[in-house]
Amino acid sequence: MIVITAPTGNIGRRLLSLLVEQGEELRVVVRDPARLPEAVRERVEVITGSHGDAATVERAFTGADAVFWLVPPDASTTPEETFSGFTRPAARAFAAHSVGHVVGVSALGRGTPQAAQAGLVTASLAMDDLIAGSGVAYRALTCPSFFENLLEEADSIRENGVFTDTVAADRPAPLVAVADIAAAAAKLLLDRSWTGVGGVPVLGPQDLSPNDLARIMSEELGRPVRYRRQSLDELRSTLLGYGLNAAFVEGVVDMKRAKDQGLDAGVDRSPQPGATGFARWYAETLRPAVLATPEAADAR
Repeated sequence: MIVITAPTGNIGRRLLSLLVEQGEELRVVVRDPARLPEAVRERVEVITGSHGDAATVERAFTGADAVFWLVPPDASTTPEETFSGFTRPAARAFAAHSVGHVVGVSALGRGTPQAAQAGLVTASLAMDDLIAGSGVAYRALTCPSFFENLLEEADSIRENGVFTDTVAADRPAPLVAVADIAAAAAKLLLDRSWTGVGGVPVLGPQDLSPNDLARIMSEELGRPVRYRRQSLDELRSTLLGYGLNAAFVEGVVDMKRAKDQGLDAGVDRSPQPGATGFARWYAETLRPAVLATPEAADAR
């Protein structure tokens, strides 16, 4: 029995589809079962509730051989509460129900000078330690920033030819498509011959700077796209203006600062056959969103 948390999210829904195709015995934990495709609901056991809730994970992990663990971001809490606080009931349940294997989504940066003050990344690495301490065999999928973050910039690219971030324009860094994270998780969950605790970097095929992204988007779109670097102070003010928890906002700012200082650099880039390149992802995912009419974009 494989248990999937966050099965309706960007990663979880792709993972669920991959495992359903393999005919695995699956159980999902979801707040709203109606968000699951009907064809999928008929083929999985559904536990309704939050996987941060002790009673819910007690039910979900009974008889489980493996768990896919993903913490949903919660901007109303502190980074520690978002990651470790949410995960503590699950870590106890992993041990109580002798769950053998857990695959989690985490971040790059362990062992770097920046990791101790990297905000959300620091909190994510502490969550990994909490899970590892439960006694399970654990693999953290250590990920850089997602290509999909750029979907939030689709309107700005369409209307102004501009996308924004806080890192230096010429700093190359790894990026990844969420489909590749799901594929890596599926591989580990289907072949549970691994033991112990470790991290598995999941990266796109090459490091890219914001200037590289702008060049590729301009070529693919057929009109100029440029990068605007946002200051950390501007980012902080914008996020606080949305009413987010102040400690969570500082966690985002600290993460962005650490990434600009090279948090994601230096990871061993072993060959990852089939990794999604940015040009392909842009053509398949971002370009249609950029070219959508404003009415269609509003409906996303």
